[in-house]
Amino acid sequence: MSSHPTLPAPADGVVFQALDDGAVLFSPVAELYFGLNHVGARIWELLTPDGRPLDELCARLHESYPDADRDTLRRDVRDLVDRLAAEGLVTPVPPPA
Repeated sequence: MSSHPTLPAPADGVVFQALDDGAVLFSPVAELYFGLNHVGARIWELLTPDGRPLDELCARLHESYPDADRDTLRRDVRDLVDRLAAEGLVTPVPPPA
């Protein structure tokens, strides 16, 4: 993996619905609901269709949660993105040409 990995994009058709205590994702293709806490919802909101560098997303997330440890945020982002990928809720973004 490169030192500046690009995060995946939300998969086509996945519906995001904010809730008081976080959010829920729904994939009509997989017929799957996936719950997110507040931090997970913010991570989802920061994913972009053309991919976003992990470092950039983590920096933006740290702006929302300045008291959080940067390494913990980075690890949490990676863990959530891995879980979203395993459920088919995100798709890889091809590297720029």
